[in-house]
Amino acid sequence: MENGNGSTREKRKRSIDTLDSKLITLLQADGRLTNIDIAKKLNIAESTVRVRLKRLMDDGFIQIVAVSDPYKLGFNMTGDLFIQAEMSKMEGVIQELKKIRELWFIVTTSGRMNINAEFIVKTREDLNDLIYNKIRKIDGIISVEMSLILNYHKRKYNYGTSAD
Repeated sequence: MENGNGSTREKRKRSIDTLDSKLITLLQADGRLTNIDIAKKLNIAESTVRVRLKRLMDDGFIQIVAVSDPYKLGFNMTGDLFIQAEMSKMEGVIQELKKIRELWFIVTTSGRMNINAEFIVKTREDLNDLIYNKIRKIDGIISVEMSLILNYHKRKYNYGTSAD
C-alpha cells in the first residue's frame, strides 16, 4: 500500500489502546484542547500526543471538526433519506451519492432500504432538486423515502470508545 510519501508499505490492521482511548475521550468532551493540555491531563509528553493524534486521524479513527447547528447557520431543512439501491449497482450508487454536497453522512444499512443518507438544505426547492434532479437520476436507485428533522433534542459526541 502506498503511503503519503510515495513509498510502499504493508498496511497493518491497527486498533486503539488505553492511551488512545483516553485521548479520544478528552477530545470528545472538548475538541479545542491543545496538545499541551492533553499531555498535562494524561501525564505524557506533548510529542506523544502529537504522534498519537496524527496516527488516529491518518488511520481514520477520528476527525477533528467544528460541529455546528445547521438551523442556526441558515439551513432550514435537515433530515434522513432512506434509499433502496440495486445490490449489483451499490458501489456506483455510493460513489455518486458521495459527490452530492448536500449529503454529509452516508452509510449502508441492513433491510430493504440499504442506504441511509443525511442531508442539509436551505429551502424546499433545494430539497426537491436534491431528491428529483440529483438522487433519483442515479443509475441503480430504486426508491427514496425521506424523514425531516424537526428539532434537535440531543446531539452529543462524547460516547467514548469501546475500550471504556
